[in-house]
Amino acid sequence: MNYQRLLVVLLLLAANRLTAQTQLTGWLADFNTVKISTKLSLHSDFQLRSTDQIEHVQTLLLRAGLNYHASKKIVLTGGYAYVQNRRVIDGISGYTPEHRIWEQFLLTHPLTIGKGLHARKGTLAHRFRVEQRFIAKSRVLNNEFDNYGNVFANRLRYFIRNVTPLVPWSTAGKAPFLALQNEVFVNFGDKSGVNGEFFDQNRAYIALGYRFHKSFDAEMGYMNQYVNGRGNAFVNNHIVQLATYVRL
Repeated sequence: MNYQRLLVVLLLLAANRLTAQTQLTGWLADFNTVKISTKLSLHSDFQLRSTDQIEHVQTLLLRAGLNYHASKKIVLTGGYAYVQNRRVIDGISGYTPEHRIWEQFLLTHPLTIGKGLHARKGTLAHRFRVEQRFIAKSRVLNNEFDNYGNVFANRLRYFIRNVTPLVPWSTAGKAPFLALQNEVFVNFGDKSGVNGEFFDQNRAYIALGYRFHKSFDAEMGYMNQYVNGRGNAFVNNHIVQLATYVRL
């Protein structure tokens, strides 16, 4: 199977959806993996996301986890994430906190694109993540934004990402590269606290990056985020993302 063609098709399908609400936002992300033994490593990532037209901070996400490297290809992870999302109720804005417990299975393997002198050795990653979400409920109380109690929701995410160098990797591991990825989110269990639907969202992404060192990548790209709301409401979010990846 040509995974790059599959990811391009997903990108095109996402970009061509009719939308009820269109947004333009910016995302900053930093992903880190730090080895602490032959089998264990620490995961952390930090993300900032803007509101429409990059006017305010929409989301702050802090995530940490412990990785178990079962083999060179398989990594098992469990962790915790803290998320703050901006909401506006009756013209009054505030931030709603969410606490997440998450577990994931990551399978990564080499993938060669092309043949002979034109062959490029990249990687393909499949990630399955389960999230237990504790989302605060929000209201306006005494003309102020107020959070109270929480709702519980479960979510499953499947992520596929291909990274292919545009020229062969140098001996130092340096090269520009193309990244293609897609991630599907679905809700399960009691869905009344979220959108009430099985399908939650889809994120299709294409980026150009540069591997400055075997332990550091930086990339910039375009993401199309299709978010399914309640009833017939949905959002098509056009995102410019800048991301860094650190592996120590």
